[in-house]
Amino acid sequence: MNTLLPVTLELHGVRLEPLGAHHADGLRAAAEDGHLWQLRVTSVPEPQDVDAYIYKAIEQRPNRLAFAVIDIGTGMLIGTTSYHDIVPAIDRLEIGYTFYAKRWQRTHVNTTCKLLLMTHAFETLGARLVGLRTDNFNHASQAAIERLGAKKDGVLRHHQPRRDGTVRDTVMYSITAGEWPEIRAHLRHKLARHGVR
Repeated sequence: MNTLLPVTLELHGVRLEPLGAHHADGLRAAAEDGHLWQLRVTSVPEPQDVDAYIYKAIEQRPNRLAFAVIDIGTGMLIGTTSYHDIVPAIDRLEIGYTFYAKRWQRTHVNTTCKLLLMTHAFETLGARLVGLRTDNFNHASQAAIERLGAKKDGVLRHHQPRRDGTVRDTVMYSITAGEWPEIRAHLRHKLARHGVR
């Protein structure tokens, strides 16, 4: 897999740019839109923890590359997403640490971000597999991942701690390089169907 360097990606009025300290206020506002940190099955930071969240994301490079998701038209920060668990030796990475302000959920944004990230992963970086994962009780996230066309690999039992002290099972999904052309066509069709050109 080619070296993963910070990059800016744009499509359909959405820009992904490397997440930095200057995004803190926007990310805080995105988390507050819907009080997303109160959702038990997500890892959205509480407003007072946003700076530490960004610092940790930057500190995790090169195993994680976090992006700020920006609405190009307004300059508003919509949310964040990341490449993570990057394993160059086997051409594998995952997409996750994703959340969007409530007003942007169930719009074209998630599909656009996934199309951008997977296109870059498969067609520029040379990834052979892109993984996605979520909490076993995060049914909305599982449905969103399945709508992308990802295949369910299985469940890792007793895998990660939640903020409330319980331990989650993690549902694992993936898309292979061989599946990518069909998934790409599917995502483009989804966006076109919703009037996004």
